[in-house]
Amino acid sequence: MKALARFCFRRRWIVLAVWVILFLGINIAAQTFGSAFANSFSLPGTNSTHAESLLSSGFKGKSGDIDQIVFHARSGTIASHRAQIESVVAKAGKLPNVAQVVSPFLGGSLQISKDGKIAYAVVYFAKPAFKLKDSQIRAVETVGKTAQSSSLDVEFGGNAFGQLDAPKGSPGEVFGLIATAIVLVLAFGSFFAMLLPLGVALFALGIASAATTLLSHGFNIAQFAPILGSLIGLGVGIDYALFIVTRSRQGLKRGLSVEDSIITAINTSGRAVLFAGLTVCIALLGMLVLRLSFLNGVAIASSLTVLITMFASLTLLPALLGFQKLHALSRKERRALKAHGPEPLVVATGWQRWADFVSRRPRILSLAALIIIVMMAVPFFSLHLGSSDQGSNPTSTTTRQAYDLLATGFGPGFNGPLQVVGAIHNANDRSAMATLQQSLQGKPDVAAVAPLQLSANGKVAVIYVVPKSSPQDTKTEDLINTIRNTYVPAATSTSHTGIFVGGITAIFADFATIFLAKIPLFIGVIVLLGCLLLMVAFRSIVIPLTAAAMNLFAAGASFGLVVAVFQWGWGSSLIGAGTGPVESFLPVIMIAILFGLSMDYQVFLVSRMHEEWLNTGSNAEAINRGQANTGRVISAAALVMICVFSSFSFGGQRVIAEFGIGLGGAVLMDAFILRTVLVPALMHFFGDANWWMPKWLERVIPHVAVEATEDVAV
Repeated sequence: MKALARFCFRRRWIVLAVWVILFLGINIAAQTFGSAFANSFSLPGTNSTHAESLLSSGFKGKSGDIDQIVFHARSGTIASHRAQIESVVAKAGKLPNVAQVVSPFLGGSLQISKDGKIAYAVVYFAKPAFKLKDSQIRAVETVGKTAQSSSLDVEFGGNAFGQLDAPKGSPGEVFGLIATAIVLVLAFGSFFAMLLPLGVALFALGIASAATTLLSHGFNIAQFAPILGSLIGLGVGIDYALFIVTRSRQGLKRGLSVEDSIITAINTSGRAVLFAGLTVCIALLGMLVLRLSFLNGVAIASSLTVLITMFASLTLLPALLGFQKLHALSRKERRALKAHGPEPLVVATGWQRWADFVSRRPRILSLAALIIIVMMAVPFFSLHLGSSDQGSNPTSTTTRQAYDLLATGFGPGFNGPLQVVGAIHNANDRSAMATLQQSLQGKPDVAAVAPLQLSANGKVAVIYVVPKSSPQDTKTEDLINTIRNTYVPAATSTSHTGIFVGGITAIFADFATIFLAKIPLFIGVIVLLGCLLLMVAFRSIVIPLTAAAMNLFAAGASFGLVVAVFQWGWGSSLIGAGTGPVESFLPVIMIAILFGLSMDYQVFLVSRMHEEWLNTGSNAEAINRGQANTGRVISAAALVMICVFSSFSFGGQRVIAEFGIGLGGAVLMDAFILRTVLVPALMHFFGDANWWMPKWLERVIPHVAVEATEDVAV
């Protein structure tokens, strides 16, 4: 690490030039080739996948996305606007990538509400929504708006039109960066020192975002991945640079030369950054063990973002520190250094006094911290995984207005119809489907059952079932299970026809079931890997186990906050998010990020404690010094992450808001409750056992130094 730091300092112009060339080259390439993000995922072997496969084979013209153009007559009835509506249907049906548009008047009473005020035309796109370009979807919207008048409203619902409503960025990100800059100025007291962490993180993020864009051509990367990458990249990027800049400034204030302070910072905090960054990547790449294609792209893109920000902190940052020289210190600090000389190794500060306070009352403080964490985690036990539908969109969006109109005119379940699809091989199969269609009519929780439809080749039949409850209601999930487990077996007891329940609501229900089943495996893998890494780093059994417990506490509190806001609606109106289930994939991705970030704070805190333990041999003094020296920088880093994560909560994209609130709350609890109170209190309670490892394990575990035992560069 010393050699790397020395090279980056002495060849800083070369290092800067390489990074600038890399930035320009990868961004030019990304602009040239464009992006290919796609919200595609497969659930092989599930009931809904079998239904989708059958439907695609039998109804090829209807295998793409199915959306609606919704008409609302403000005056008169839908019939009085027939000419305008029929014109829209005719023009939209001729557009490229539109397979068919079914007029409300062809569907009879099925597509017109009982009061005659609301109707919808069905748009069958030739491709799934994620394969359609925005311009192709907007062309349909433009044609539909030609019927808009003072007496007729036109709105658009469905996944394809939802893509147009989805925010392309996070408007609150700018305010998050401003708040971050303020925190850094207060932490450093220097404008130039503030620019370093912020500038390096933004520069690295620019490279990472372009790299993610290029990766989208080779991997299935979800459309929200770039924003999620920005969220993670800004958070860890600023944090990593902050730790290194802080250590370099400490060296300058203790009388080291500019070069020696940079080398010492990279050799100490830089080692912790390297270890922490790799730990975050391992946690993110742990998603690969789930073998779900939807997550693979997110894991790879997020890990790449962390790696780029980490390497920027270890190479570009020391070069920039070399350019700044003593300007990394504030004017006041430079004057004090010149007038009074270097400051002592241990400085009496508020954090030193807090560390002393924790050491005197470890039991009481541990109990108080645990009570707070448990209270935060209580809502977690009400967690409902699923997929929030367009009824959770902001009320200003056309998809939300279309959703509300359809729910008003046809019932809440209309927005998530179920597709009961059967494979037809003989007359018995056809008879079984007809029997099932009849038996579903009038059943509890079933609002309507469409007539049986047979494919042109006669090999596939489908029944559209409209639930009484909305797509995100648990009653709809119950209905899906009842159809699969009760009604279908009863109808196929003699024919054994292959009948499956599909549709977007069923797909997400299966998605949630699969994720719930895989979460224990995922948690076990990343906890085990995290414990092994910490065991290697700190030659300890107690510290890895304590870290694992802290990570689980932070995750529980984080999910409790997400449930309270997005399911229970506590404060959700402040960020423009509706209530509904938590996205099925959110727990896995959030757990990966949380374990990585929690490990960051654990590494930064305990590595400094371990350094002091190696230097002093006193557990109490090591914990006090380690907490006193890292308290300010960890709290500043936490405030930076909270600002960044919270700013993403106001972008209007619900899933990103869930990540922002969940991660911001987790960092708040982690930094100011777990690492500031609970971890040091427990370490005081455990005493020298913190640093114990059996001799047989000591011989097996490889030696990797996360921290240097000296505070000078040699």
